[in-house]
Amino acid sequence: MTVSPLAQDAATQPLLAIAQATRQAAQTLASLSAEAKNQAIEAVAAALEANTDRIVAANQADCEAALADNLAKPLYGRLKLDGVKLAGAIAGVRDVARLSDPVGTVQIHRELDEGLVLKRLAVPLGVLGVIFESRPDAVMQISALAIKSGNGVILKGGKEAVRSCTALVEAIKQGLEHAGVDPAAVQLLTTREETRALLDLEGYVDLIIPRGSNAFVRFVQENTRIPVLGHADGICHLYIDSEANLEQAIAIAVDAKTAYPSACNAIETLLIHQDMAAQGLPMLAAALRAAQVELRGDGQARQILPDLIPAAEEDWATEYSDLILSIKVVASVEEAIAHINTYGSRHTEAIATQNPVTAAHFMDRVDAAGVYHNCSTRFADGFRYGFGAEVGISTQKMPPRGPVGLEGLVTYKYQMVGDGHVSTTYSGSNAKPFTHRDLA
Repeated sequence: MTVSPLAQDAATQPLLAIAQATRQAAQTLASLSAEAKNQAIEAVAAALEANTDRIVAANQADCEAALADNLAKPLYGRLKLDGVKLAGAIAGVRDVARLSDPVGTVQIHRELDEGLVLKRLAVPLGVLGVIFESRPDAVMQISALAIKSGNGVILKGGKEAVRSCTALVEAIKQGLEHAGVDPAAVQLLTTREETRALLDLEGYVDLIIPRGSNAFVRFVQENTRIPVLGHADGICHLYIDSEANLEQAIAIAVDAKTAYPSACNAIETLLIHQDMAAQGLPMLAAALRAAQVELRGDGQARQILPDLIPAAEEDWATEYSDLILSIKVVASVEEAIAHINTYGSRHTEAIATQNPVTAAHFMDRVDAAGVYHNCSTRFADGFRYGFGAEVGISTQKMPPRGPVGLEGLVTYKYQMVGDGHVSTTYSGSNAKPFTHRDLA
């Protein structure tokens, strides 16, 4: 194993034993059958249910401390984990068990020559390091996906959720142990110093997944040599075209802004065609204000609605994560596309229109992991995509992109079986040709 010199630093030493134990547990987990992994996931779900009262009490203590510390509203919204939300998360854990096992999938099965056969097989990544702010429910989603994909995981939650995360991971470990799986496959870190030390564990951790604010994700990206999967911003847009069904567009806008304003798939800017603005903006504003949304607008929008707060240049590049929405009037779909490709974060964008040609053009030209037509950006979610859950959303161009479920937690290896074959048989003036025949 190649180990980064950073991992020799004294600050990382306390984590080495944890990382080594997680890697060893992951190697065992990777060899389990799909049935054995599903049994482990069910045991985890049962243990979470059995510990419901303890988990909810721990979360209540975290929420009370967060209020006393004046935790930012978006983070507080993500922190809360009551009995109903916990039950839904446990159901999500069980959903992961129902998904197809990605490990061992044969992606290529090819005869190179008689008796010389190549396979490409999906295999686990190894050890995931997942760092997140608030959102203790992420512990359950990520742990279930890690188990199913045969990966170990080291979790680092924010200090505001330390009691919740501790109670959750203790229950998960109980479930794994009950199923005969090494509980070291799922680990929890609790201090800020451990975050930086985790980023230094190149050679022990195979992928870092940060989930949090723009500044937090950028800090992670800039302070590790381990590959990072994630997104720094969630600046999403809805464009209402001149040929939109206005009633439908208003419903989409309200859902995309207010259903969960602190989520990364909530819209932060609404673009509306100038031919729709005079009729549409007053109706949109009434519906959004009824949901307590603060509205900001450019000059044209304020000509129609003078009471809008003036939008500044920085508003177009801001992820509010709150009940705030900026509005801009545009002259064409091309101007909408240009604005999105300038200020968007390549996360999720949407168009409301009844013109399929305009919609197709928008979906083709907008640069984002997800582009939607006549539906809310809130559908950008691994559970809603049928992935069972997600470890995060990636806005990078290289795959995986968008909500990342099981398929983003495996890589592949090539296996070849021959019968004394040597390469020189296939080179030179008398080279034997390859058959390159794909097999069933």
